[in-house]
Amino acid sequence: MQRRDILALTAVCAACTAGLAGPALADPAYPDKPIKLLQGFAPGGNADAIARAVGVEMGKTLGQPVVVEAQTGAGGTIASGTVARAKPDGYTLLLATGGHAVAGALYNTLPYKTVADFEPISTITFFPFLLVVRADAPYQSFADVLKLARTKADAVSYGTAGIGSTHHLAGELLAKTAKVQMLHVPFRGDAASITSLLSGDVPFIIAPPTAVMSNIQAGKLRAIATTGPQRWPGLPQVPTVAEQGVSGYEVRSWAGLMAPAGTPRPIVARLNAEVQKALQVPAVRQRLEDMGGEVRGSTPEEMKTMLGRELDRWVHVVADAGIAKQ
Repeated sequence: MQRRDILALTAVCAACTAGLAGPALADPAYPDKPIKLLQGFAPGGNADAIARAVGVEMGKTLGQPVVVEAQTGAGGTIASGTVARAKPDGYTLLLATGGHAVAGALYNTLPYKTVADFEPISTITFFPFLLVVRADAPYQSFADVLKLARTKADAVSYGTAGIGSTHHLAGELLAKTAKVQMLHVPFRGDAASITSLLSGDVPFIIAPPTAVMSNIQAGKLRAIATTGPQRWPGLPQVPTVAEQGVSGYEVRSWAGLMAPAGTPRPIVARLNAEVQKALQVPAVRQRLEDMGGEVRGSTPEEMKTMLGRELDRWVHVVADAGIAKQ
């Protein structure tokens, strides 16, 4: 073999080796400083508690603290925008919730693309919503509500945490799937909708378990249905909406970790592995379950597929319900 051929072959081999080793050796010291985990809702709320439960545990095995920061406003989209614009080096992450997909369906001018501008890492938890009435309400089941709704358009109203909330879109999808009309009454958050329900202003509300369980346990409110695919373990006696005559209906919110698009695959894989470890810690699982969640991690690919599917579903619900995009 001539010298030039040997040199050419050596160059090719070196290029191949670099192509194989480059991603695997990307930032071998990662992480060598604290990781920031943004969440877009009020400190002390569900998203904050989930971020802290998982983030603290991840920090133990990563060898660097995972610092949770609340960047509130615009339904979580401010935090999402910050992460989408961050350097894709694994040091700025997002605790995304079901509202991330809802916002993608509802807002015309988001400063990021709901799916394309993020690298999903793993889902963390899924939880249903509850359909809740006052303890003294005449409705014994959601089937009773449906019966009334079918007698007259808008005979039944329901309250939620606000226009464009996941709760609201869950109600619109419920009306569509059940082929009835129900009047949506928006409030400024779950607390306001619960106050209105207790006052008798609306016959039922749609809310996450953590928002209503204290009143249910106190005997002031009563759950008549859950929106998940199976009965919720926290109230196993309460049937699902699907069990009560609305076949195919299922809505669950969720939480999971995402990074900016372009984050190196080895870093995404490392973070995914750390999430899975954290979710196996009994204290972490118990904390998430106490918040009403079904603890379930995923691969990055599975989370990306789920996010795309959620976005597509809410785009159709927004269009069908005639909700004005913002």
